Amino acid sequence: MSKFFYTGAGAVVAFEEKRAWIMGVVAIVGYAVYLAVVLGRSGDGTPLAEVPYITPLLWTVGGAIAAAILLNIAAALTRPGEADVKDQRDKEIGRIGEHAGQSFLAIGAVAALILSMAGADRFWISNALYLGFVLSAVLGSAVKLAAYRQGFQSW
Repeated sequence: MSKFFYTGAGAVVAFEEKRAWIMGVVAIVGYAVYLAVVLGRSGDGTPLAEVPYITPLLWTVGGAIAAAILLNIAAALTRPGEADVKDQRDKEIGRIGEHAGQSFLAIGAVAALILSMAGADRFWISNALYLGFVLSAVLGSAVKLAAYRQGFQSW
């Protein structure tokens, strides 16, 4: 039996843990697609700040949102009774994960503010914000998964 994904007969994974996996993987894949498109467009010698980035940014954010929704629906359909069940442990883990992830939102916002005050191109400001959102989702998911797998100290 795999301990990593808890696969095997009778294995039980909290639905909120499944959601954390979905959020983390979707955030990473979405950002990787965005980077591939933008960096691919700069391959012909175009400076990075002049690469058309708005359309890929909007499509990858929209695609990530749609993918997360569809994957959450698919996960809920596999065990319909679990999707709405959230106990005290799930709530505490969710709170801890969200608090941890918020740090990168703040860092991304401060970075965008500094770039704005320094007169940086909108490309860099937008990308600082997007990276902050992605890192927030990844860190929040990682903290939640660690709490589910290894336990956590509730204050």
